[in-house]
Amino acid sequence: MVFHTIRKQNPLIHCITNYVVANFQANGLLAIGASPVMADDSHEVEEMVAIASGLLINIGTLNERMKESMLLAGKKANALGIPVILDPVAAGATTYRKQTVQQLLKEIKFAAIRCNIGELAAIANVEWQQKGVDSGSGSISLKLEAQHVAQLYNCIVIVTGEKDFITDGEHQQWVTGGNAQMTEVTGTGCLLSAICCASYSLGNKPFDQLVETLLLYKKVAVQAASSTQYIGDFQIAVLNELHRLSKDGEE
Repeated sequence: MVFHTIRKQNPLIHCITNYVVANFQANGLLAIGASPVMADDSHEVEEMVAIASGLLINIGTLNERMKESMLLAGKKANALGIPVILDPVAAGATTYRKQTVQQLLKEIKFAAIRCNIGELAAIANVEWQQKGVDSGSGSISLKLEAQHVAQLYNCIVIVTGEKDFITDGEHQQWVTGGNAQMTEVTGTGCLLSAICCASYSLGNKPFDQLVETLLLYKKVAVQAASSTQYIGDFQIAVLNELHRLSKDGEE
């Protein structure tokens, strides 16, 4: 199981991420046996990413200082063959975010993009009304646009929601399950992106590794929701279930 392998290999995952979710991401990575580091200053990101197994770029609380660090770290990771994962949080909410994502995609080679349907629409330049960091509303052929983006940027695209869709432009799969409570706690999608980064770094079958990760994360949501009715406890339950799965496996 992919979580077992993460615990065994203990990959260092360099996260340039947003301050809303940094703690939850770090604890989630620790729960499955990865080592998180949240360095985001331009003076050290190249040195830090050079010793990492994977780099996550998350634009949730975007600013110019962080954007500079993302570009430096991303290019360094590319030069060293270290996989880079993009989480384009609220990519379509403002012009600044959309332009930044376009710049990141132009200057950095991403191994995978993990987004919601509104963020996919922004990357694909499809008309869409994003509601802050929420997915928003509009009309889009998710499957076709995800395949197009995957082919355009030669990467794996993961679009998460009630059902998840993953494609590398050639292969594709829908992943069902989960629990709606995941949408009521901030950072669950961002944590998934970080876990996908750890999963991608493991071996030579990244598509299969990421499919398994999505399936397991859906199971985490179901188990966490079954263990508590209180939303404040749900986040803790997610961490507990990630830890259990990585150590004990599936029941």
